[in-house]
Amino acid sequence: MKSRISSLLCGLFAALVLLPAAPARAQAGNNTGVLNPNTAPKAELAKLPYMDEAKADSILAGRPFMNMLDVHALVGAELEAAQQDTLYARLFLPLNLNQTSEDEILLVPGVGNRMAHEFDEYKPYAHLAEFRREIGKYVDDEEVARLEQFVFVPIDLNAASDEDILTIPNLGNRMLREFKEYRPYSRIEQFRREIGKYVDDDEVARLERYVEIRP
Repeated sequence: MKSRISSLLCGLFAALVLLPAAPARAQAGNNTGVLNPNTAPKAELAKLPYMDEAKADSILAGRPFMNMLDVHALVGAELEAAQQDTLYARLFLPLNLNQTSEDEILLVPGVGNRMAHEFDEYKPYAHLAEFRREIGKYVDDEEVARLEQFVFVPIDLNAASDEDILTIPNLGNRMLREFKEYRPYSRIEQFRREIGKYVDDDEVARLERYVEIRP
C-alpha cells in the first residue's frame, strides 16, 4: 500500500514539474522599434520622418511628456494624416489604456473610430493580456502585436512581479530593487518620495505614469 501511494506521489510531482511555467503578464507592450519621446536620444529623434534637429530639441525640452497629445502638438499637429501615421509608427508615447482619451487613441497609426471604440469598450484593463484577448476578437495576432507597442496597463506597486516591473521602459534591475524595497505603498506620494531619493523629479514623473496602488 505504501509503495503504491509513493508511486502515485512521485507521478504527481513529475507531472507538476513538467507543467509549463505561467507566462509573465507584461504590462507594457513588446516594442519592435517605436521610439519613446521621453527616452530617445536627440540623434535618433532627428533622423525620423518629418523630424529635424529643431523638433528633436523641442522634444527634449518638453520632457517628461504625460500624454501623447502634448507630443502631437509639438511635432505632428501640422502634418497630414498619412504623414502623422508614418511618424508615429516610429515615435510614440505609450498610452495608459485605463486613462487615455479617444483623441489620443486615434493618434495610434492605423486606428480609426471603430477600433478606438473597442479600446474603450473593455476598460478597465487589469493586465495587457486582457487587451490582447479582447482586441484579438477584431484583428489577427499580428495586428494585436503591432497595436500593443503603443499601449500599457499600469502595474500594481504592491503586487507586481519582477517581470511586470521590468516591462517599464528604461527600468533596470537597480530600480526594480528600489521599487520593491519600500513595499507596501499606501499612497503615490510615498512612491514619489522614496524613488525621488535615486532619480530627479522628471524621472519620477516619467516612472509614475506606469504605476498605481490598487485597493
